[in-house]
Amino acid sequence: MFQSLSGFWDRIQGSLFPFLEKELGSLTKKQRQLVSIFELIRIEEHLYPLPRGVGRPQKDRIALARSFVAKSLYNMNTTRVLIERLHADIPLRRLCGWEERSQIPCESTFSRAFENFATSEFPKLVHTALIKNVYKDQIIVHISRDATAINGREKFKRKKTKTKVVVKKKRLDCQLEMSQAERLEDLPKKCNVGAKANSRGRRTFWEGYKCHLDVGDRDIPISCVITSASVHDSQVAIPLASETNSKVISCYDLMDSAYDCPQIIQHIKNLGHVPIVVKNARSKPVKEQIQEEKKALRNLNWKFPEEVRRQQRSSVERVNSRLKESFGGRAIQVRGYRKVYCHLMFGILALTAQAILNSLQ
Repeated sequence: MFQSLSGFWDRIQGSLFPFLEKELGSLTKKQRQLVSIFELIRIEEHLYPLPRGVGRPQKDRIALARSFVAKSLYNMNTTRVLIERLHADIPLRRLCGWEERSQIPCESTFSRAFENFATSEFPKLVHTALIKNVYKDQIIVHISRDATAINGREKFKRKKTKTKVVVKKKRLDCQLEMSQAERLEDLPKKCNVGAKANSRGRRTFWEGYKCHLDVGDRDIPISCVITSASVHDSQVAIPLASETNSKVISCYDLMDSAYDCPQIIQHIKNLGHVPIVVKNARSKPVKEQIQEEKKALRNLNWKFPEEVRRQQRSSVERVNSRLKESFGGRAIQVRGYRKVYCHLMFGILALTAQAILNSLQ
C-alpha cells in the first residue's frame, strides 16, 4: 500500500504543488492538505456530468462535492460560512472548481446538492472506494471498535401513549440470520435520547445520534454506522464487523466490555478474525475474580499478549475526538438521519484521507 502511495506523494510534491503555486501563488499548509485530499479521493471519478434538459443547467456537482469536503477539513459550522469563505478566499474557490465569484451557487443550491448527496450516500461510496483501493492486497493487523455520542439539532419527542410490551427474539440472534442490508436496515435511526457513564462514573445524557466506528492501524477509519442515541454499542457490532470485512482483510478485533457477548464473539470468529474483548463483570463474584487476576498479574509484572494488543484500541478514541473537534462532528446543523450521516461521512472522508497522507510523511 505505502509503496504506491509514496509515488503518489512524490508526484504531488514534485509537480502538482509547484504548478499550482505558479497559478495561485503561495499555498498555505491547509490548502496543501486540501489539494492532497482531492488528489487522493478523486471525487470526479464518482460523479458524472448531468444530462442537460429543458431549462437552466444544473450547477457542477464536482465543485459542490469538493466544497463540502473543504467545509469539513476547515471545520466550518454552516454552509453560509463556507460560501462567504469561497467569495473571500480566491485559491480555495479555484481549488474547488470555480474561477469567478459569480460562478458560486447560492445557498439553496448548496442545500439541494447536499440533499442529493445524502439520498445517494455519496460520501460513503467515495470512502468505501478509497479504503478498498488503498488496502487492496494488504492486511490490517488491528481493527478497533467503539461508539461516540453525536448531538443532534432536532428535538426528541417522547411518546405519551403506552404500548404493550411484546417479547421478541434478541436483535443479536436475529442479526446472525440476516443479510448485511437487513442488519443495517433493522437498526434504529431516529433522533432520541442516549445515556452513558463518563470517566468519573456519572451518568450523562444527550439528544441525537451515536456514531459507531471501526478504525484500523495508523488511525485510519474503515467503516462507520450511525444509529439512534439509545442504541447499545453491542447491537451494531455484527453489522459493523461485516461491513469492515467486506472492505479489508484484518486479523484482530479490539473491543471494550460493551461488546462482550457470545453472539458477537462467535460472529467475529466466523469471519476469520481473533476477537479481543474486555471481560464484562456482570456479577459480583466475576468482578472479584477479575480484580484478583489483575492484582496477581501486576505482582508478577506480566501481561498477556491480548492485553498488549488491546492497548492499540486507543486509536478509535483518537479518531472520535478528531472527528468531533476538527472535522465537523460537533457542528451538526442539519436534521434527519440521512443528512446527519452525510455530514459526518464528509468529515470522515476528509479525516481518512488526511490520516493516509500523514502516514506517508
